[in-house]
Amino acid sequence: MKLDRRMFLGATAATLAAPMVNAAGHGRPRVVVVGGGAGGATAARYIAKDSDGAVDVTLIEPTRTYYTCFFSNLYLGGFKEIDDIGHSYGGLAASGVNVVHDWAVDVDRAGKTVSLAGGGSMPYDKLILSPGIDFVDGSVPGWDLSAQNAMPHAYKAGSQTELLKAQIMAMPEGGTYVMVAPPNPYRCPPGPYERISMVAHQLKANNPTAKIIIADPKPKFSKQGLFEEGWEKHYGGMIERLGPDFGGENVSVDPGAMTVDIDGEVVQADVCNVIPAMKAGRIAEIAGVTDGNWAPVNAADMSTKADPDVYVLGDASSQGDMPKSGFSANSQAKVCANAVRGALTGSTVFPARFSNTCWSLIDTNDGVKVGATYEATEEKIAKIDGFVSQTGEDAALRKATYEESEGWYAGITADMFG
Repeated sequence: MKLDRRMFLGATAATLAAPMVNAAGHGRPRVVVVGGGAGGATAARYIAKDSDGAVDVTLIEPTRTYYTCFFSNLYLGGFKEIDDIGHSYGGLAASGVNVVHDWAVDVDRAGKTVSLAGGGSMPYDKLILSPGIDFVDGSVPGWDLSAQNAMPHAYKAGSQTELLKAQIMAMPEGGTYVMVAPPNPYRCPPGPYERISMVAHQLKANNPTAKIIIADPKPKFSKQGLFEEGWEKHYGGMIERLGPDFGGENVSVDPGAMTVDIDGEVVQADVCNVIPAMKAGRIAEIAGVTDGNWAPVNAADMSTKADPDVYVLGDASSQGDMPKSGFSANSQAKVCANAVRGALTGSTVFPARFSNTCWSLIDTNDGVKVGATYEATEEKIAKIDGFVSQTGEDAALRKATYEESEGWYAGITADMFG
């Protein structure tokens, strides 16, 4: 079945169609949302829209154009332009969300305020944090953020994505592209391997004698059989993956020399894409709602274990079985928005239900997917059932899967930004 924008919006909007009751007391209740991606933008839009003005919603997001990490690999592969994955906040503002382009730098949970880099502060009754990811210092010896221009991560889309593509296109004939893959858990489990596919697609067309090496600390990865089948079919001999049995977990880099040491073997790289270990975006740690690298949440409403008036969505949360993906964040945002609106206005709160699908493009019209549905339990968001593409599928099905992903992208970005 082809998933188009109308179907996506219709299937998801119905879950929030509830009666609204204005909150008692002086003024409207205030919700502040930090982070304007798949989680934050969706939550802000749904609370403003479905409360019909009963809730004052402010979104704090430093960038004026948001580039989605999902589909950014297709830009690397030449299937998209950078503007295709860039989105503005005009639609959110038009729907009643107060959009503030600034950095949130502190949270006073006792005083219920968020401090801004520009010097102001925003009071809240409910705070939703959807800050995405930051990187774990020292997780790849030799690499830190000061090295991201020499060895880009491109795991926050935008200028880093453009830089990585420029480096790929400038590779010498027969050059070497090295990816240092991340350990679990991390944003978008199939993402690094779709990226390898898209880089290989670009190199096959423009630099067919180039070589790709993956240094991977994980013994296995998402959709592994599907990717390996596709790599052999489309890019035979170009891609070499070194897992932990072959030194993939013992890696250091030298950005100045552009070398990668893989278990004692030094590789000279023309392009090195370092994707470090990840953690919740810094503001979650500042707010005091993290435990280790991530923020534990209650599955029923995405409220944090540390504070019932603070919620964490998407990649930054530790919630159970859902992968860290744009679809997951969007799904969690709707559950959270319904719960927050209910708490502030007395409207009906429906039982939490979640879903996720991750599509990946291996080559032209060769799309694959994995997904599942989930429910809230006392302990976590728990998987109910799932599905995954199969090896050996015919070309027509793979093309339909890719077209489905295009329909989903149009739907989710409309759902996020209006």
